Amino acid sequence: MAAGSSNYWEDLRKQARQLENELDLKLVSFSKLCTSYSGGRDGRRDSSDTTPLLNGSSQDRMFETMAVEIEQLLGKLTGINDKMAEYTNSAGVPSLNAALMHTLQRHRDILQDYTHEFHKTKANFLAIRERENLLGSVRKDIESYKSGSGVNNRRTELFLKEHEHLRNSDRLIEETISIAMATKENMTSQRGMLKSIQSKMNTLANRFPAVNSLIQRINLRKRRDSFILGGVIGICTILLLLYAFH
Repeated sequence: MAAGSSNYWEDLRKQARQLENELDLKLVSFSKLCTSYSGGRDGRRDSSDTTPLLNGSSQDRMFETMAVEIEQLLGKLTGINDKMAEYTNSAGVPSLNAALMHTLQRHRDILQDYTHEFHKTKANFLAIRERENLLGSVRKDIESYKSGSGVNNRRTELFLKEHEHLRNSDRLIEETISIAMATKENMTSQRGMLKSIQSKMNTLANRFPAVNSLIQRINLRKRRDSFILGGVIGICTILLLLYAFH
C-alpha cells in the first residue's frame, strides 16, 4: 500500500515537472512573440521596403493560439497540484507529510510565477497591439492626406511636428506625475515623523506648561512652511503643464 502511494506521488511529481517544462518553453516563445510584434511594427515604420517575416494578422493568430495552449497547460498543472494536495492530506502518509508539503509548496510557487508571467506578457502584448493599431491608423490618415494633395505638404509637416510635440508632452507629463508621486510619498513619510514628534512634544507640554507657548509657535511656523511648499509645488506643476501644452 505504501509502495503504491509512493508511486502515485512520484507519478504526480513527474507530470508536474513535465508540465512546468512545457510551460517554461511556451512562455519564452510567448514573450518573444510580444517582442517581435513591437519590433516588426517599428521596422515597418522606419522602412517602407522592408517586410517583417510575420505580419500583424499572422502574429495575432499565433498570439491567440499560444494563449489558449498556455491557459490549457496552466489548467492541467493546477489540476495536478490539486491532486498532490489531496494526497498530502490523506491519512496514510503522516510521517512524510512535512516533506510532501514542502514539495507541494514549491510546485505551487512555480505555478503562481508562471501564471503571473503569462498574464503580464499577455497584457503587454494587448497594450502594444492597441497602441500600434492606433498609431497605424494615424499614419494611414497622414499618408492618405499626403498622397491626395501635394499642395498641403506644409500642413502635413506641421501636423507631424504637432503629433511629435504631443508625444513629448505626454512623456513630460508622465515624468512630472512621477516626481509629484515621489514628493507625495516623501511628504507622507515626513508627516508621520512629525506627528510622532508632535505627540511627544504635546506630552512634554502637558507636563511642562511653560513649553506650551513654544510648541504653538513651532506649529504655526510648520503650517506656514507647509503652505509655502505646497504653493511652490503647485506653481511648478502649472508652469510645467503650460510649457508642455504651449
